Amino acid sequence: MSGDVPVSVIVLTRNEEATLGNSLRRLERFDDVVVVDSGSTDRTAEIAVEHGARVVPFTWDGGYPKKKQWSLEHAGVRHDWVLLLDADEFPSPALVDEIAALVRSGRVDEHGAYDVALLYRFAGRYLRHGHRVTKRSLLDRRRCAFPEVGDLDAPGIREVEGHYQPETTGTVGALRHRVVHDDRDPVASWFDRHNRYSDWEAYLRRHAALRADVAARRTAKGALFDRVPFKPLAFFVYAFVARRGFLDGRAGFDYAVALATYYWQIGVKVRELERADQAVARRAG
Repeated sequence: MSGDVPVSVIVLTRNEEATLGNSLRRLERFDDVVVVDSGSTDRTAEIAVEHGARVVPFTWDGGYPKKKQWSLEHAGVRHDWVLLLDADEFPSPALVDEIAALVRSGRVDEHGAYDVALLYRFAGRYLRHGHRVTKRSLLDRRRCAFPEVGDLDAPGIREVEGHYQPETTGTVGALRHRVVHDDRDPVASWFDRHNRYSDWEAYLRRHAALRADVAARRTAKGALFDRVPFKPLAFFVYAFVARRGFLDGRAGFDYAVALATYYWQIGVKVRELERADQAVARRAG
């Protein structure tokens, strides 16, 4: 890579041969692209090299830092400003232009990090309405770090940081254009991932201090929604009606139902854990 945008891109991978090439082709304007790979057994590393990226191996040792923070510290990036992406994510052309203009103007340092909204692909369609995921993806690694929230014993999400944002000693800005989340995997893989994610979320809800710590590090929207009662119904109404997810047709409906079901799944698992704790207490008594 020898593009005209002086920003380092870190792409996190594990067995991503199906999507990685498409994402790396969209990063050609960036001067430095690093793929941090967790022992892929497919062609992930080969594809990365073919597209001019540097490959840095990562093996999680079971402690902190987890993969994202480790990458900021040890991936050997050339620049202080880093765009942190998953293997199926890439910046839209408009976002690349926006980042380039921000860096060249010198205004990028006005903030320590920037939030970016995702253009999400689900069930074969890009969702332009409904719930919008926001990630803190553009980071000044001198002023940003992922917190150690105490979730090393939590199931579901292990080597990569969970659903919380990196912290910065500066302020947080917002970029106008989006990162494309180009998920082309079968829908079954979405449910597999969210089954694991719900294990992690249920664990949080059974550990009040950990839940509060993670909630404080989510985006303002995420922290607010964490306190909403009747989450499955509330989320469906929010995503499909209030945020006009119905304009995305059947895919918009399916996505709203899928995420509402995810929140229902968390609740079921929390209640199961509570019953198990009560059974242990009765036996001890």
